[in-house]
Amino acid sequence: MMRLSLLLIVLFSISVKAQSVVEASPGSKYLEDQFYVGLTYNFLLNKPADVTQSNLSYGLQGGVIKDIPLNERRNIAIGIGLGYAVNSYYTNLKVTEINDGFEYRVLPNGTSFKRSKIETHLIEMPIEFRWRNSTAESYKFWRVYTGIKLGYVVGSRSKFVSDVENFSFYNTDTENFQFGLSINFGYNTFNVHAYYALNDFFEKGTLTVDNKSVDFTPLRIGIIFYIL
Repeated sequence: MMRLSLLLIVLFSISVKAQSVVEASPGSKYLEDQFYVGLTYNFLLNKPADVTQSNLSYGLQGGVIKDIPLNERRNIAIGIGLGYAVNSYYTNLKVTEINDGFEYRVLPNGTSFKRSKIETHLIEMPIEFRWRNSTAESYKFWRVYTGIKLGYVVGSRSKFVSDVENFSFYNTDTENFQFGLSINFGYNTFNVHAYYALNDFFEKGTLTVDNKSVDFTPLRIGIIFYIL
């Protein structure tokens, strides 16, 4: 937490200084990629050996980014944004609400069920170092944006559906504060997006009924579209 706080302070200091420098420079004052929308496939790494993913684990994200150029050409910039994301993870891990919390049970092979998922809703803050070969006249260019993405879970929901059961509930075992590394790269409209979490999906100490640690690490890979 201390390192992340220091990083945020440094990035905001750089952005304020860079903005004042660029505003004093001559030339076109164009900005790029101030809005984004993305679609991802969500992987879960570090799963217990008998936990498998099923169906289509997907994610949707969207938001706005303040593009702050660092040079006169304006092809190097810092991006600081605010967005919203929904991520679903389908597995054979059945979560049940009990009196003193939640019970996690891995369903054995051959168990009949339609879906078992956990869904999270997050407020996100992407912070990017941006390089592109854009100009004020060109709308088609290469871009590579790398950085970190901070997220706060505002809601988590577990759902299970089978021929004999159908229930859902709010699951508070997920780690509220999430952060990870991100990279976006591509040309023109279509760009590849990847996010690798640096902390666990669930809170420390979350165990299955047979005492296996549920240390999921999300990896999200997909496409991202930029507007303006």
